[in-house]
Amino acid sequence: MIGTTKKTELDGALTYNRKLWTVFMTSVTTDENPLPTLIKQNVANLGIFVMNHTISTLATPEARKLDVLININKELATGLRTQQAQEEQQSAT
Repeated sequence: MIGTTKKTELDGALTYNRKLWTVFMTSVTTDENPLPTLIKQNVANLGIFVMNHTISTLATPEARKLDVLININKELATGLRTQQAQEEQQSAT
């Protein structure tokens, strides 16, 4: 069992992550977003998974549950950085 201070920190981090995902899902799935519908649906589905998994992690904190959320965030960040680098390369040419 984790201590009260650690639980408070974990709750804060998970709440912040949930807020980030809410903003991300909202911006990606708008009609104005030029992404293909399939990608929008995939992001929405992933976001729903993240939200549900976050609730589960808040209720029963376990390292393996946190690892799932951390890996999703890392993979998403890597993909966004790669896309940004490709766009910057294309504008430079």
